[in-house]
Amino acid sequence: MRTAIRPRDDTPWERAKVEQIVGADIAAFGKGRSEMANAMIEESGIRVHPDRNRGRSAGINPTGRYEPLTRHVFDDGWSSIDELPPFKTEVQVERPRTIITRNESPDISFDRSINPYRGCEHGCVYCFARPTHAYMGLSPGLDFESKLFAKPDAAKLLDKELSKDGYKPRTIAIGTNTDPYQPIEKQYRIMREILEVLDARNHPVGIVTKSALVTRDIDILSRMAAKGLAKVALSVTSLDRMIARTMEPRASTPPKRLEAIRQLTDAGIPTSVMVAPIVPGLTDPEIERILDAARAAGAREAGYVILRLPLEVSPIFKDWLLRHYPDRYRHVMSLIRSMRGGKDYDSEWSKRMTGTGPYAWQIGRRFEMAAKRLGLNMERRSLRSDLFVAAKKQGEQLELL
Repeated sequence: MRTAIRPRDDTPWERAKVEQIVGADIAAFGKGRSEMANAMIEESGIRVHPDRNRGRSAGINPTGRYEPLTRHVFDDGWSSIDELPPFKTEVQVERPRTIITRNESPDISFDRSINPYRGCEHGCVYCFARPTHAYMGLSPGLDFESKLFAKPDAAKLLDKELSKDGYKPRTIAIGTNTDPYQPIEKQYRIMREILEVLDARNHPVGIVTKSALVTRDIDILSRMAAKGLAKVALSVTSLDRMIARTMEPRASTPPKRLEAIRQLTDAGIPTSVMVAPIVPGLTDPEIERILDAARAAGAREAGYVILRLPLEVSPIFKDWLLRHYPDRYRHVMSLIRSMRGGKDYDSEWSKRMTGTGPYAWQIGRRFEMAAKRLGLNMERRSLRSDLFVAAKKQGEQLELL
């Protein structure tokens, strides 16, 4: 085995395209179709051997787009490439100076969020957070799923930031980037410590997750929900176990997510379902079934997001689609582009979540009709911020002595 190192002189955006996948995509729409596309990727050497990415969704691990060099592994005739070890989960500790992230996006409902982890072991192939690993000099592919960063000081930092003079409480969203209840949370328990701080301060929180591990914290969440301070959304992409297993390999199974909705609802915690993302031509036939199952489990609110393929996410998703559903490749990609102005992705505000065009409109109407039939979204609960407990100043603490 040898590694070829080549200098780069293209732009970050061009690097993100991964030329081998671009060529395969063209072939998939030509005479050779998906068989030729898969053969081209295999021959290029960009695809990781199946034994090395077992239990992962990404099949490639391209160099991050900000790196000055690209590395290309190829067999030099000694067959040593077969001896490369599988990708194992590695966790590094990250010590940020702040923990609350602010945003001003006009098409989302929150202005602040917390990410206890960087990278996500759930490994959802479509995850729009994958490109952020490039800022760490890592790949958005398999590195994103296996090289993780934990922030054990998150709760302390949060308490410090909530104690600042002039802090105005508004709902903090958690799980909007990477999942706070991914498998390593069992060991690090960072999310639970964050909830303990929020509970002590009566601070509102909204959680999005694909993990049944959220039920571990029912004791805190139910206490907060009783005061109108907490709500949870479970993301259910598909009820098909095979699709879920290949697309979200280390997330909780669909039945476990539905059971989590039931347990949270029974505990008095407002729980909704997110049909997100909807993959046109693959999971969109399940919209009504997912809403039916979630409503039966106790969900009272629902939302959806159309598949987003920004930057490096596009080639990673295309490679996955060619490996697992080659016969649907042209259909799925054609539908995606019909909703994105002929491109893989359109990042324009108000369009990126729902897409445009006839097919996007049809998905939206189907979702609305099913939700209305089931009585979902009849009443949306707003979280309270008037109960927030500000930190006591030093003089006030001395009065207790």
